[in-house]
Amino acid sequence: MAKKAESITLVDTFQEFKELKNIDRMTLVSVLEESFRSVISKMFGTDENYSVIVNPDKGDCEIQRTRVVVADENLEDPNTQISLTEACKIDEDFEEGEEVTEPVDFSKFGRRAILNLRQTLASKVLELEKDSLYHKYLEKVGTVITADVYQIWKKEILLLDEEGNELLLPKTEQIPGDFFRKGESVRAIVDHVDNVNNPKIILSRTSNMFLQRLFEQEVPEIADGLITIKKIARIPGERAKIAVESYDDRIDPVGACVGVKGARIHGIVRELRNENIDVINYISNTDVFIRRALSPAKVSELKLDEENKRADVYLKQDQVSLAIGKSGMNIKLASMLTGYTIDVYRELEEETSEEDVYLEDFRGDIEDWIIDAFQTLGLDTAKAVLRASREVLVEKADLEEEQVDNVLSILASEFSDEPEFAKFIIK
Repeated sequence: MAKKAESITLVDTFQEFKELKNIDRMTLVSVLEESFRSVISKMFGTDENYSVIVNPDKGDCEIQRTRVVVADENLEDPNTQISLTEACKIDEDFEEGEEVTEPVDFSKFGRRAILNLRQTLASKVLELEKDSLYHKYLEKVGTVITADVYQIWKKEILLLDEEGNELLLPKTEQIPGDFFRKGESVRAIVDHVDNVNNPKIILSRTSNMFLQRLFEQEVPEIADGLITIKKIARIPGERAKIAVESYDDRIDPVGACVGVKGARIHGIVRELRNENIDVINYISNTDVFIRRALSPAKVSELKLDEENKRADVYLKQDQVSLAIGKSGMNIKLASMLTGYTIDVYRELEEETSEEDVYLEDFRGDIEDWIIDAFQTLGLDTAKAVLRASREVLVEKADLEEEQVDNVLSILASEFSDEPEFAKFIIK
């Protein structure tokens, strides 16, 4: 009775693998046959004289063993040989040297054999599942997927897809403003798949490709191939620049990407935690492309060194801060987008008749770090600072209102006879 119970459980196990492991018919047959042969080989040292016939539809199998008939006194290996006496019990016509093929009840091999089979089968199925998962996501690299947060750790987030597969979103691949709760859905791109021991699917929300895929989903013209994304530069969570080109003269690529009243781009901005996105027209002319990349600043003159990939950009005083941007972000993105190192220079104003004083002459009266901050913004002289807007001095130079008033008063005292600057002097 015990053996019968084991045999029934074994059949149930086959049926379970067929129904729950999502293995195709041919693979299931191959795995089952290989598992049986592995166990038989361990038990008898060889499986060459065995035939394994698997029926995956019924969840059972048939094992047949072929043995050579030998004289009773010559029987040495019961696994590959059968005595003439035993052979005649099967069929009286058998003679020495002939082969006898007969079915084998695997359950009669004992409980240990059945347990070995189960372990071997489970191990091979697990390998198949790993291999299947690896190749499934290898084909999805570069595509956007949605998964649910399962566990939040310090350095990464564990997510589960709709089939319960584990995915990883490392901290380095998260946008700085990202904050997720358990059970929340997350959209990210499949960045790469590792398969050292177990398949490890790595997601990313900081990849340039993630931004590109979001545009492809939101802008039909990009999905249809009428508009192409040529280049992307991005500082995740802060700002991005994207260059687009249209193959149809009737389509404005920038307008199509932004949408009516920003309808198309707003969804992307929200997904990227309010990351500011500048969309510009791509052009193969490097000079014009760099000018567009520095938008919203207007470039007065541009000198290219194509061999060294450098560009000297000259701007009017009020455009310097726009070109540089907050924390130098605008010029950094422009360099990333164009592939050129961009150096910004303030265009000399035609004020040769006016007297001015370089900021260097005020060291001692004004703290060095403040002068350095002004010079970084392209403000090299006293009048340049006095004519700059207070917003630039406060935000770009990172000064307090009181500090700005004090500096302006010191600088304006050099031009106390000029009404334009007298208003800055603190009395």
